[in-house]
Amino acid sequence: MLNLDRLRVLRAVARHGSVSVAADGLHVTTSAVSQQIAKLERETGQQLLAKNGRGVRLTDAGRLLADHAGRILSQVELAQAELEEHRGRAVGELRLAAFPTAARGLFPAALVSLRTEHPQLRAQLRELEPDDSVRGVVRGDLDLAVVLDWHNRPLPLPEGLAKAPLLDDLADVAMPADHPLAQRETVDLEEFADDEWISWPQAEFCHDWLLFTLRSSGVEPRITHMAEEHHTQLALIAAGLGVAVAPRLGRGPVPAGVSVVPVRHTMCRHVYAIWRADADRRPSIRAAVAALQQAGRGVADA
Repeated sequence: MLNLDRLRVLRAVARHGSVSVAADGLHVTTSAVSQQIAKLERETGQQLLAKNGRGVRLTDAGRLLADHAGRILSQVELAQAELEEHRGRAVGELRLAAFPTAARGLFPAALVSLRTEHPQLRAQLRELEPDDSVRGVVRGDLDLAVVLDWHNRPLPLPEGLAKAPLLDDLADVAMPADHPLAQRETVDLEEFADDEWISWPQAEFCHDWLLFTLRSSGVEPRITHMAEEHHTQLALIAAGLGVAVAPRLGRGPVPAGVSVVPVRHTMCRHVYAIWRADADRRPSIRAAVAALQQAGRGVADA
């Protein structure tokens, strides 16, 4: 029997015309794509890709199977959606993911709402970074994920995903309470050109955004420390070890010794839910989006 994950990989290569671009769209490595194609060729007993200069092209067999793969994958999603719609209510298992501050700032209220209003729905949350969440949704490991991008740096999304906005999360600059700018009403990023910065880990979307944003403001940042959790970043700031961008969602009380000041040119993260477009009619997806949007309004009004 043909493996659905491998069909999804072949479909991505057919859509993008490149193993490397397909890998980027699926948020996996090029070697992972090549391995999946090789396994699919063994399953079918036919060559599906051929070298074409520095790239690849689909063989006739590959194109034929890719066309079928698109219809098969769409039908799988539609079947699940129609079965759930036939029941007329949100039931069964719903696999969710969110980046850490959304998991902390949105999901407690959203999950309580889902449990109260849809008692036959079993929602399961995993904490994942946006890139991992996108990969999970595309591959079918997750039903819905909450991800983010920044006002000046969108998160690239592959085709076939639907999205719904949840909230715009404002960000401030966090600094030691005795910093010369700590008592200001607003600040500009350029004013921190001589400061040491505390960032998210390298290769994370938010780390890349921070470098891009500071350099766009004429600041070449000196990143001294990197920490994934915002609470760890704030603890380092309280110790006088640098400054950081501090989004408000899920931030909680600011520790003693830290001041947060808004940026004059507002910075914000766009927080939204994503799911596969073929699952759009599932009552459980609609229920989860509604619960998350309600939680987002609660955060915005707080």
